[in-house]
Amino acid sequence: MTDFFAGAPDAAPCTGFTANPITRDSERQDANKLAAAVADPTARFLLFVGADLRLPAVPDRGDVATPYFDIAEAEALGADPADTILLGHHNTIPVLAARLSAPTAPDPQNPATYRAGQYREAEEGVIDLRSLAMFGMLSAEDLGIVGHAGGLMNWHRGHGHCARCGAPTRIEQGGYRRNCDTCGRHHFPRTDPVVIMLAIDGERCVLGRQPRFVTDMYSCLAGFVEPGETIEGAVRRELAEESGLQIGRVRYHSSQPWPFPHSLMIGCHAEAVSTEIDFDHEELEDCRWFSREEARSMLDRNHADGLFTPPPMAIAHQLLRHWIDNA
Repeated sequence: MTDFFAGAPDAAPCTGFTANPITRDSERQDANKLAAAVADPTARFLLFVGADLRLPAVPDRGDVATPYFDIAEAEALGADPADTILLGHHNTIPVLAARLSAPTAPDPQNPATYRAGQYREAEEGVIDLRSLAMFGMLSAEDLGIVGHAGGLMNWHRGHGHCARCGAPTRIEQGGYRRNCDTCGRHHFPRTDPVVIMLAIDGERCVLGRQPRFVTDMYSCLAGFVEPGETIEGAVRRELAEESGLQIGRVRYHSSQPWPFPHSLMIGCHAEAVSTEIDFDHEELEDCRWFSREEARSMLDRNHADGLFTPPPMAIAHQLLRHWIDNA
């Protein structure tokens, strides 16, 4: 009998934020477990400044850092117990995340303070999560844990008040829920689904670039899944809106947690049934067809015009690589 799951897609080992070994136990966490974890002398803390991570020591380019502090170090740096969450356990060791105060931390969603793909090192070892991933500054497992923490901490940053009545909310279930004592509503962490897709027509594919991209970088098109929409429907709609292409078959490839602020990238390949591009100039700076060989040279960083694609940590890279190597 044929193995039904033989050849099933999965995230590549080098895709950023995917190798997360944490045992979450999120539904069984409570205040007592959080307190016990904080008191555990083996507990490890991740410390965030806004959306960025504080490192004990910034590694040299090419080296790998450890992102963890012990409880004494976390307290000495001003970790706020009221903003501490229990991510779960790794090899029985509690892993927690806490916030440090620094209101001037750049916003990774604001193009005025951050350009995708550029390394930015803030003061006192505070590093943005994109740089940690793109420059291999953490091990794959630690990067997965940091992405998990970053998405959850970003959600907490934006949900200090109840969406129903506006009253302050408080952390429950070790950080996997917020409660409103005024109206009784429970709020759970959100994950925003985003489709990212490579449109294909035989021996060529469509890539585009947004104004915020690093000069000469092209990537797959992407967009949020809307309410009441399937993944396939979102792929077809987004490609029609952004590139003007009509899409037939859609094939799922893999997914990637993306803590900017708390998304899940859903990677797909899409069959183009029309070929004339009429792209959205408000969303994109350029969008065009690339041959398979040209796309390969962009992946390998040896394109004649210096064009390139996102690095292996990005799901866009993996979608391109799979098409180039397996078609």
